[in-house]
Amino acid sequence: MEHDTAGDPMTGLRWTRKTTGKIANELESLGISVSPNTVGRLLKEMGFSLRVNHKKVSNGNPVDRDAQFDYISQLRGQFCEQREPVISVDTKKKELVGNFNNPGVAWNRQPVLVNDHDFRSMADGIAVPYGIYDVRANQALVFVGDSRDTAQFTVDCIESWWRHDGRARYPEATALLILADGGGGNGRTNRSWKLGLQEKLCDRHGIAVTVCHYPPGASKWNPIEHRLFSEISKNWAGRPLDSYDTILNYIRTTSTCSGLKVDAQLLTGEYPTGVKVPDDQMDQLALEKHKVLPKWNYTLRPR
Repeated sequence: MEHDTAGDPMTGLRWTRKTTGKIANELESLGISVSPNTVGRLLKEMGFSLRVNHKKVSNGNPVDRDAQFDYISQLRGQFCEQREPVISVDTKKKELVGNFNNPGVAWNRQPVLVNDHDFRSMADGIAVPYGIYDVRANQALVFVGDSRDTAQFTVDCIESWWRHDGRARYPEATALLILADGGGGNGRTNRSWKLGLQEKLCDRHGIAVTVCHYPPGASKWNPIEHRLFSEISKNWAGRPLDSYDTILNYIRTTSTCSGLKVDAQLLTGEYPTGVKVPDDQMDQLALEKHKVLPKWNYTLRPR
């Protein structure tokens, strides 16, 4: 057992990778006849228990992590004080559209029967929910795409939010602060993301856009995660997402005691991957990197 044992140095809890059947067989070879059940009872008496994997090991935190959180807090305060809009954006987990299992429980007289397998080929489509959460107004608009989570898709969602909600809610706004994760369609190194913001928001609507990316491994601190996405997941928990209308309805009926209001729209269309942005287009961006942590913070201005 010595080389197949691990343990917690703080609690003294120990566990082994060997099964009770294998241990019983090894004891049998030593002339000790014992059943696997007895082995299990003895292991418990010795402080062993059945354990699962825990996601506790960090791949390392950036040295500027705390400084970035402080800077985001500072900018949020400045924008709110100047009555400028602040939005938190992200893509929620993609969902298969169809009679598939959806984790969670819901009150029903009878269990809801769903497909016994979650094969992509059996789905009516795929839902790509991209959320824009207005931090100041505690309101959100979620666009449900049916293609892919690309930079073009994310920019189209934000531009549509500005045309439908943002511009009417903040008619005097001259700047917009976007809080985003560091990867995906709105990743900090994504050229198409920056070009799209320049052309479709800054140039088209004459508004300056400041983007702050959360450090790697810190997406759970993005406000949209715990103020919107978690509430949507609770609202449709245990209910099959059998159509796009069902998905939109559950999103639209999501609310909280703090007054959260959510709307949802379907955004159809093909968004191809692998779109390349040449250097000359990047050189033409009105991009200003901040002096504080420029790799995570930058501002695009109208040209």
